[in-house]
Amino acid sequence: MRNQTITKSLVDGLEARATEYSVWDAKLPGFGVRVRPTGSMSFIVVYRAGSGRSAPFRRYTIASVGKLAPEAARIRAKQILGKVVNGIDPANEKARERGTATVGELADLFVRHHADKKLKPSTCSYYRLLVETIIKPAFGSTKSDKLSRAAVSRLHSGMSKHRVNANRTLTLLSGIYAYGGQIGEVPEGYNPARGIEKFKEASRERFLNGDELGRLGAALQEAETVGIPWDVDNGPNSKHVPKLKRVTIVSKSAAAALRLLVLTGCRLREILHLKWEYVDFERGVLFLPDSKTGKKTVVLNAPALAVLAGLERIGPYVIPGDNIEKPRSDLKRPWAAVSTRAGLQGVRLHDLRHTYASFGVGGGLGLPIIGKLLGHAQASTTARYAHLDNDPLRRATEKIGAELSAAMGENIYDTAEVVPMRSSDFVPRQSSG
Repeated sequence: MRNQTITKSLVDGLEARATEYSVWDAKLPGFGVRVRPTGSMSFIVVYRAGSGRSAPFRRYTIASVGKLAPEAARIRAKQILGKVVNGIDPANEKARERGTATVGELADLFVRHHADKKLKPSTCSYYRLLVETIIKPAFGSTKSDKLSRAAVSRLHSGMSKHRVNANRTLTLLSGIYAYGGQIGEVPEGYNPARGIEKFKEASRERFLNGDELGRLGAALQEAETVGIPWDVDNGPNSKHVPKLKRVTIVSKSAAAALRLLVLTGCRLREILHLKWEYVDFERGVLFLPDSKTGKKTVVLNAPALAVLAGLERIGPYVIPGDNIEKPRSDLKRPWAAVSTRAGLQGVRLHDLRHTYASFGVGGGLGLPIIGKLLGHAQASTTARYAHLDNDPLRRATEKIGAELSAAMGENIYDTAEVVPMRSSDFVPRQSSG
């Protein structure tokens, strides 16, 4: 077929034949329409990859007919042929791009070959959740070497109502791209998540004071003995029918687990997955073969040892589940009942670990010791409790006060009797006028 100007009317009139054939454009050499026996048609460009008659021919498929208008396809063909003039082989470039992993594929490689082998199972589960619910829906089909920092920044900014997940997604994406650079899936150093400012996260530390701990102890005692009462209505039409009184009884092992969280500062899984073989009563320690920071030794105090000694050994785990051969999965229901009864709304189980740390630091034990007791791998992790260590500040201000008082010729520091103030001492005086 002789060359013709490729227009919509020409394309609409093309019919399938027994064999594939092409129609070439009269205006732009190398630009044409390929027609297959099935009737499908595509806009194509044919060119020589190199100079001279020995250079091989390449055929580049622009798009299927219907996805682009003929004029738009001609413009695209001019761009492709312009690359050829500049010594670029567009067909090879496209083939390389086709072989580049998508963001979704790179994320799967990271989870399967890196996270699953080097990170904790709980961390891997969280990463999978972020990949499937956030990263893949946003960028899953994007070529990994085409993802822009602007696109990642828009995703992060759009998650402002969920700042923790937004920041963790940014961290995860950065890790995925660092891994991609190591294995050669993306250029080393290319990381669209780098340099994006994270949201400020409100501190979530919550420490129980002495009064709150007293209420917690009373609620635990009640829960494992007589049970925590709760009301049950007899129905919407039972206005004059007395409410039934029922109670929630917390098992002895669940109550013990809650006490151990307070008395040891351990993480939840360290207590729930604790086996009797890890407990050394003679030395007063727990030898944990694995924890968030690796192998860990927990030094037990006398109350914690007493809690452990009071438990019955009915299986391999200190806190067994319904199947005594497996650990209890969580403490959500007993903690909900106990914390509500104690008036500790909003207090998380992890806050019991913070409470253990706060009492140690407030008692002047020092951050390095507390870090060792908690099993922190880095001193910066323990530093969050630095503001509770007021003993050095107390000594400093007392020394300054004494010197200032002496310089003023007063002996207040040596002679004054310190009297605790009561709330009634702060009642404002009545105005006489």
